[in-house]
Amino acid sequence: MGLLNLFAKSAPTLLRLPTGSFTVDREGKVLSGTLPSSFPAPVVRDIARQVLATFSEAAAAQLPLAELIIHYPSLKITARELRGGAIVFLAPKAPASPMSRGNSLLL
Repeated sequence: MGLLNLFAKSAPTLLRLPTGSFTVDREGKVLSGTLPSSFPAPVVRDIARQVLATFSEAAAAQLPLAELIIHYPSLKITARELRGGAIVFLAPKAPASPMSRGNSLLL
């Protein structure tokens, strides 16, 4: 059994998804935030750029857009427009239990 353990792979480490928020000005510069320092800054800039572009395009199309909610399988991004800038909230989604998905147990 010792020889088999030599070739066994270790279990992958799971990373926690971030919980927090950040604000950006109209140029996309991050003003403040509560995200952990381990969260990559380029990802924050990309999220901010996409959020500001969406609000800008909605304004150009004369569509009143004050809030944007993006649902990913394990992450929820909520953004609110703030006079040209935005505040963005990141929250991990809790795994759905079988009961919350509408499945019922038959006894």
